[in-house]
Amino acid sequence: MNRDHLKHLQTLERLKMLEHLQVPGPTITALTQPFWRAVSEYELEIQQCQSCHKHIFYPRSQCPFCWGEDLQWQRVTGGGTLKSYSQVNKPGHPGWIDITPYYVGLIELDEGPTLLSHLFRTKKDMQIGDRFKFAPTNLGGRILPCFEQVN
Repeated sequence: MNRDHLKHLQTLERLKMLEHLQVPGPTITALTQPFWRAVSEYELEIQQCQSCHKHIFYPRSQCPFCWGEDLQWQRVTGGGTLKSYSQVNKPGHPGWIDITPYYVGLIELDEGPTLLSHLFRTKKDMQIGDRFKFAPTNLGGRILPCFEQVN
């Protein structure tokens, strides 16, 4: 069995484990519902101010740059750069223990905003500045916005 095939099988096994996690889900509000709807459809959408044209995340009712109130949801590329990360060995919720260690990190989207997310490595080492792509993943029966390292 070659190394790539073994890595593929390990990834499939890990994804299967993620589907069965018993962890709390996100709190969805009227303001965040468009974001979670897009994620459930395997798309990434964030707000964009129609006055200053800046992309914004986390969802809000007013632009933090110009105070404009005309914010529209826009599909974004899902590409981004790793700003910071941490390996989690002792999770805060017992439902995550079966997949430790795992990684979480800050991804700066190509459009500007930064998201905190679960990270999937595809290379042995992960470094600040590495490229990642949006990888919606079934975690505990919900599709969540994860990011996967780009080779």
